[in-house]
Amino acid sequence: METRSVTRAANKLSIGQSAMSHNLSRLRTLLDDPLFHRQGHEMRPTSRALELDPVISQLLETITHEVLSPAAFEPENYQGTVRIGLTDYAELVFAPALFDVFRQQAPYCQLSCRPVDRVNYREALKADSVDVVLGAVEPQEPALEMEDLYTEKHVCLYDPLATGITQPLTLQDYIASPHALVTVDGQLSSPVDDTLKALGCDRQVVMGSQRFLTVRHLLSGRNLICTVAELMAKLDMFNTTLAISPTPVNVSNFVIRQIWHKKHASSAKNQWIRQTIHQTVRQQVQNLRAR
Repeated sequence: METRSVTRAANKLSIGQSAMSHNLSRLRTLLDDPLFHRQGHEMRPTSRALELDPVISQLLETITHEVLSPAAFEPENYQGTVRIGLTDYAELVFAPALFDVFRQQAPYCQLSCRPVDRVNYREALKADSVDVVLGAVEPQEPALEMEDLYTEKHVCLYDPLATGITQPLTLQDYIASPHALVTVDGQLSSPVDDTLKALGCDRQVVMGSQRFLTVRHLLSGRNLICTVAELMAKLDMFNTTLAISPTPVNVSNFVIRQIWHKKHASSAKNQWIRQTIHQTVRQQVQNLRAR
């Protein structure tokens, strides 16, 4: 109707002329009308086509502006739930800061922090039970996208009075002292033990727990060392005199990232959630590292 030409219509739709002719033939059959007939170098509309023109134009206008165009998202008016899947580490370090920022930007929203781990986070995203996952996970799914937020390193945490250790912590202090271990899977060893074996020494792990809070409580007043993520060690949730020291052996760093499903990549709400997480996590990392 706009171009009055099969060739120009095909070019506008980026399809071949034969495909355009085939589509026109299907429309003619479907609507039981020729719709257009050739007159010289122009395709002239039939009366039926002229009747349908305003109706079809309105339908296309509706689809263009209400379906294909992304809806505006206004956080200050959002009254739904923001669902973030968090590993134990990520929830401990970032949940309070995320709550403050999300409630500031979207005062009518609810924040749901849902526990995930390296195994079940994929299913949580695929099942749409979370909007975004935050933590030290390794996405290997083509349907998932990710953003690296920062790289975390490890430090040693201990009570200097109970252990008698002064800073900096030496390798001899490290292997001579009993160790507590934060363990996700219940194992009482980690890659640190392989590093120590390569150096011809080992350590004595006497306690393991999945909960960092349990281990941190345990360290106060006891002859124990724990190797933990730096930001966890710097949290101000305890008024203790625990010391923080660099590790005397090489401990691998790990990356904290946010992951989301590709199908929500262009969602205005999901983009807002990801941007808010990005800014909040970066600021929290900067604040903690400055301590």
